[in-house]
Amino acid sequence: MLSRLLRLFKHRWMDDASRRLAPAVVRALGQQVTASEQQHSGEIRIFIEAGLPNSYLLRPDTTPALTRQRALAQFGKLRVWDTAHNNGVLIYLLLAEHAIEVVADRGLNNHVAPEVWQALVQRLGTALREQQFEAGLTQAVNEVSALLKQHFPLAPGAVNPNELPDTPTLG
Repeated sequence: MLSRLLRLFKHRWMDDASRRLAPAVVRALGQQVTASEQQHSGEIRIFIEAGLPNSYLLRPDTTPALTRQRALAQFGKLRVWDTAHNNGVLIYLLLAEHAIEVVADRGLNNHVAPEVWQALVQRLGTALREQQFEAGLTQAVNEVSALLKQHFPLAPGAVNPNELPDTPTLG
């Protein structure tokens, strides 16, 4: 019970996610996602939140389990699962826990080994620990884009309709 209360205070005292990323950085990341999606048929979403909602914090699960549950919930809520080729990818950051989750839909996930995702998360984590939010997220989007180009390239002259918003969501 004490650990849940400490977790609750930690998440409630966390700065708003918008304080970590300047509007110009959010715009730049959105533009990067837009540019990426012109090279493949996939969709990339970025969701960053300061802390978990209270409904998660009061659950008895471990923090890593709650983080994964929250990322999966956002994957559904943001409709990343609902793309034409089942190749949407969510990059989820939970600032209070310095946690990162990457959730890829089955179309892409079937082609990518778990170690590839783990390596991407580790590189992003290193950048975030060094307060390199824009550089880390830019690299993560580039890596996801490379995977999507490899497995879901656009045919010459084809256009990828934008199925999901490109601007990162700050929660």
